[in-house]
Amino acid sequence: MSIKLTNVVKRYDSKLAVDQVSLNIQKGEIFGLLGPNGAGKSTIIKMIMGLLKPNNGEIEVQGLDIKKNSIEIKRLLGMVPQDIAIYESLTARENVAYFGSLYGLRGKKLKEAVDEALVYTGLLDKKKEKPKKFSGGMKRRLNIACAIVHKPEIIIMDEPTVGIDPQSRNHILESIKELNRRGATIIYSSHYMEEVEVLCHRVGIIDHGRLMGIGTKEELKSQMNQDQIILIEASDIRFNVIDEIKKLQGIINVSLKENTIEIITKNAQQVIHDVLFVMGKENTLIRKFSLQEPNLESVFLTLTGRKLRD
Repeated sequence: MSIKLTNVVKRYDSKLAVDQVSLNIQKGEIFGLLGPNGAGKSTIIKMIMGLLKPNNGEIEVQGLDIKKNSIEIKRLLGMVPQDIAIYESLTARENVAYFGSLYGLRGKKLKEAVDEALVYTGLLDKKKEKPKKFSGGMKRRLNIACAIVHKPEIIIMDEPTVGIDPQSRNHILESIKELNRRGATIIYSSHYMEEVEVLCHRVGIIDHGRLMGIGTKEELKSQMNQDQIILIEASDIRFNVIDEIKKLQGIINVSLKENTIEIITKNAQQVIHDVLFVMGKENTLIRKFSLQEPNLESVFLTLTGRKLRD
């Protein structure tokens, strides 16, 4: 077992930020924390890091109690924060070396570790440049280099791809897979559903500070085995069409993504006639109709009652 949380509670004054969360993160897995902004993901991460103390409950990292062994635990962890934590006045190499020195690396070991981290993140050729010249994606990669220079057993990534270009995003996602292949346990916090789908072995769905569901993607999707998703691609879609479909009996949720209406229902066969009647009445031109298997997005909607990016 890498990390264990038992009935963890965190309050900020009168606000309950984390509500009786219990979960086990296995050694060697990529574990996803999935939820919208403000769901409690970052608070859970800060408590695992020892940066916040829980009001109630227990947290263990590699069998060590966070309350009694916080310094030892911090040596096991690497943290990639949501807000970029690098020094603009230092070169890329100096940034990574500084963070490596905080973990006791010195001399030849430090130099080798810094070069390895820069090679790994594709920044060795930029080692003498200062990050104020870097793109957002390069800064994110430097952030990762600073977090992994001491070769931590557990790497925590809190929204590491926010606001970056697709090329840098792909580079980061591939580097996370490689870190895991090398043996690192990774906690990946995100509100990007597609990243969690691609990366994570298991997922915990967090909303309003509560753990709403946990399991592999297949286990979570199996909770939806009685629900069906209807996709209707159309043109001239008016908002009142969506509102009218939502009112129909048997409809769980309706959303519009560009020119496609997504309908979640318990029984597609029963509702489709009424859906088509509404669309025909409003002169909506249907171009394509299909049924889709449940995905993490629909699981999240069922468990929380809202879409991930609402």
